[in-house]
Amino acid sequence: MPEKRIKYKSDSIEISFAPKLCIHAAECANGLPDVFDPNKKPWVDPNAAEVQEIVDVIEKCPSGALKYQRFDGSENEKPGETIKIITVPNGPLYVSGDIKLTNSDGEEINETRVALCRCGASKNKPLCDNTHLEVNFNAD
Repeated sequence: MPEKRIKYKSDSIEISFAPKLCIHAAECANGLPDVFDPNKKPWVDPNAAEVQEIVDVIEKCPSGALKYQRFDGSENEKPGETIKIITVPNGPLYVSGDIKLTNSDGEEINETRVALCRCGASKNKPLCDNTHLEVNFNAD
């Protein structure tokens, strides 16, 4: 299920953003507000910080909405050796690692980070689209 991605490029890194996957966890804006500023257009400036700082923040994006490709000779993101799952109270499951999912249409999803729906109301199942906020989903 390839998502539409908007790309922001510098000489040393390309940042891509899939709006449909973003669940507004704000790891990006809180981590590097000079690079990720939702009040600016464009909201991403890949020249506003060192590449490694950008990489570190992008890898904290729990939904995988943000990805990167390095042009400085360093390695791109590799999945962890084990699958890690974090339950968000009243929210999704954050999953990271070498993820291989098959959705109800039989499409494969191969990612390193996803947010899985727990409320059952997402319009982007099995992925979270923040609908849990609208339906007042409540679970530990």
